[in-house]
Amino acid sequence: MADPTPVNLDLDRSRGLTVEWSDGTRSFYPLAYLRRMSPSADMRQLRDEIRANPLAILPAGSGGPLTAVDAELVGNYAIKIRFSDGHDTGLYSWTYLRSIEPQGEEPSKP
Repeated sequence: MADPTPVNLDLDRSRGLTVEWSDGTRSFYPLAYLRRMSPSADMRQLRDEIRANPLAILPAGSGGPLTAVDAELVGNYAIKIRFSDGHDTGLYSWTYLRSIEPQGEEPSKP
């Protein structure tokens, strides 16, 4: 059977991405989590460095709260998110999103 694909994507630019999957699963990805788990080469390298040295220094933030500035679909297989800190090099494929799916329920909206 093919991997589940999104049937609905909802990006709340201040909170995160909600994905409703073709298998009926609903996933919520907080923005900070998406940014930290970016599949870009620089973030993969940083995660490797942190695993090797838990005292590694994380890059400084933009000074304000992290937001999603923009997002675009990439073909039928991924979404690209541009963050307020300027990061926009990660392509979140549907397979990758399922592999990093956070556990737990979406927090309630304020």
